[in-house]
Amino acid sequence: MNLAGALDINARNRPDHLAVVDGPHRITHAAFATRVRQTAAHIASLVPDEGAVVGVCLKDTAAHLTVLYAVARSGRVILPMDCRWTEEEKRGVAEHFGAALVIGEPGSPPVGNVPTIRVDEAWDEAVGRHSDDFPVCGDGETGLLVSLSSGTTGRPKGPLIVHRHFFRRFMTHWINLGLNGRDRFLCATPLYFGGGRTFAMSVLFSGGTVILRPPPYEADELVEAVVHADATSLFLVPTQFRRLLELSDAQLLTLRRLQLLLSSGAPLTGPEREAIRNRICPNFFEYYASTEGGGISLLSPDDQKRRGESVGRPVFGVDVEIVDASDRPLPPGQVGILRYRGPGVATGYYKDPEASREAFRDGWFYPGDLAERDEEGFIFLRGRAKDMIIRGGINIYPAEIETTLMAHPDVAEAVGAGWPSREFGEEVAAFVRVRRPVEEKELLEWCKARLAPYKRPKQIFQKDDFPSN
Repeated sequence: MNLAGALDINARNRPDHLAVVDGPHRITHAAFATRVRQTAAHIASLVPDEGAVVGVCLKDTAAHLTVLYAVARSGRVILPMDCRWTEEEKRGVAEHFGAALVIGEPGSPPVGNVPTIRVDEAWDEAVGRHSDDFPVCGDGETGLLVSLSSGTTGRPKGPLIVHRHFFRRFMTHWINLGLNGRDRFLCATPLYFGGGRTFAMSVLFSGGTVILRPPPYEADELVEAVVHADATSLFLVPTQFRRLLELSDAQLLTLRRLQLLLSSGAPLTGPEREAIRNRICPNFFEYYASTEGGGISLLSPDDQKRRGESVGRPVFGVDVEIVDASDRPLPPGQVGILRYRGPGVATGYYKDPEASREAFRDGWFYPGDLAERDEEGFIFLRGRAKDMIIRGGINIYPAEIETTLMAHPDVAEAVGAGWPSREFGEEVAAFVRVRRPVEEKELLEWCKARLAPYKRPKQIFQKDDFPSN
């Protein structure tokens, strides 16, 4: 099945129900489906070849959501591009993936040698001239999306996600999270990023409502947006949660009405999860996921109380194993390489056999994370395989150092890293962003009381901010 076909069903069954709220613009499911069909026809006229890659380089607007589903309906492949990238970054990604067209903002310059069209008045007029009966192209095995799995430096890589993969990821949202056609989902992260895009498309597929409130905003403005939109569900990344936790309990009180509050993108600490659940919303879930495979595991509010340092248990339809360097499964309690498989997992990177051979093997995807499982199936992340610090032959996992530092009441963010050492090969260093002034000596003593001698940072550097991809 092509995912865009569901929009026609929503248009027939609940034509007047709101699909998208974009500031003052309120678009019903009937109007949204019509616009998607017309836009798909226009894209097909510009890019004749089904299966061609189309770059989508737009701001977080209703037009962006329309173009995503229109490219999907036309049987072409979405290449998400961040409109905040430099022109060189845009050119490099579009040319690397062989984009046949880039759809950009009004006034945006051409993207290298790739044909570029802007979503402006001329675009609106051209789309409006098309009939609204453009058919659905392709099926469940048709390419839907090439999504970058990391930053834009070096050689870009992205898995090819087909419609069937995304449908199975939507199933996880319904079964494990309860997202459905009754939701009013506040989209508070950019549509370029996997979480914001996937949850927004999932809610539209289900017949629900997506309310766009993209960054930038202050934490108190986000709270106000939730109330004004009468939102039922909200997805944020850990950095956004940490900013919310800096507000008072009185300011956060109205967020308790949310039926689903979701975090993904990076693990939170146990104390952070407890604070979010107690101070922001009791219906708080943490979702461990990847671009290549979608959801891996989920930590529910009840599970947070007894396994608060884990990232939960595998979601519906996903198999997870912890293996050694020879791909032999390890027993519970041993740290190893995490791998997983399921019907929503991609089978390789787009036009990149070398990267595919490294990450996709024998039906399993290897995200590069080190982890362990307990007897009940809970997964505990121990860091990235490439980030592991080896000090004097001992493996040290940065996640443990980071969790220790972030348990300190004055530390907002922390990163552990290897530091070249003539004696040990590597020493341990740490970098922190603090909420209030704190002496390095105090943080070193904090680590001394909680970490074995060989795990303790030799030095802790304070930074005003951390770069994030």
